[in-house]
Amino acid sequence: MTKIGFIGLGIMGEGMANCLLKDSVAGTPETPLIIWNRTATKCDQLKASHPTKTIEIKSSAKDVVSSCDIVFSMLSTPEASAAVFDDATNGTLAGVTSSSVIIDCATLAESDMKRMSDQVTAKGGKFLEAPVSGSKGPAHGGQLIFLCAGSQAVFDDATVQAALDAMGKASHYFGEQVGKATRAKLVVNSLMGTMMAAFGESLALAESLDLDGSKMLEVISQGAIASPMFALKGPKMLKKDHAPNFPLCHAHKDMKLAVDAAKSVGTEYSVTQVAEVTFRKAREDEELKVANEDFSAVFEKIHKESKSDYSKKRKLG
Repeated sequence: MTKIGFIGLGIMGEGMANCLLKDSVAGTPETPLIIWNRTATKCDQLKASHPTKTIEIKSSAKDVVSSCDIVFSMLSTPEASAAVFDDATNGTLAGVTSSSVIIDCATLAESDMKRMSDQVTAKGGKFLEAPVSGSKGPAHGGQLIFLCAGSQAVFDDATVQAALDAMGKASHYFGEQVGKATRAKLVVNSLMGTMMAAFGESLALAESLDLDGSKMLEVISQGAIASPMFALKGPKMLKKDHAPNFPLCHAHKDMKLAVDAAKSVGTEYSVTQVAEVTFRKAREDEELKVANEDFSAVFEKIHKESKSDYSKKRKLG
């Protein structure tokens, strides 16, 4: 009997856990899903939404790890990840033994992933970093892309592969060196943020030039610059709909980590640096209050900073 654990049932983790249950990778009497979340009601809600599944709720991350063969962790920020992992009494590391397998799916600094891996392996456990490309929708739909590095034995394990297949549409392995998957994730997310900032500026310019925003989205969708992200976010941006799938504060965090990584290896990254500053200003804007809105809300900061007649009239509704 393989027991699978899941730590963190936020915007991403809830959908991922649901996929494990939906595909019966976990949640059966033979392979129960064992869960913990900092806000306990999220655990209750998940269990209530799957009354026929075998789900056990634990009182701490340590209890999940000590009860399971394989544990997935998906926490929202580096601060949350460190607080849960490092808690000497009830944290993830406190539950690790020589039989533990920890798979961390958060986007953290490379140094954080390496530290956690070293600490898990020092206790005899195995560690796989597996940050994901994708937001709330793909998490709930089992369409994430897993970027993995660390223990190849863990990556190749049949149960782990079944779990990754349930939660995602693709899994990529970057080798034994922990940190490489994080590097890949930062490349992807910094590009995504820079694309969003440029897209927002282009839409703001179109509106300021008295061009119909919806018509411009149609034009963009028909050319070489067409993008699923533009198609998904564009109509919502025009309507000032920034319900969070990937919060702006998280997008900025990833962009800042990528900018720091570029500086550390001497890579020219000036375009992304400018976009990162735009996201930081949006995150810190106390009038707009969009830090916890979708990262598309950088569009509102672009309009706020613009001097066109159209932008001056636009207010976040």
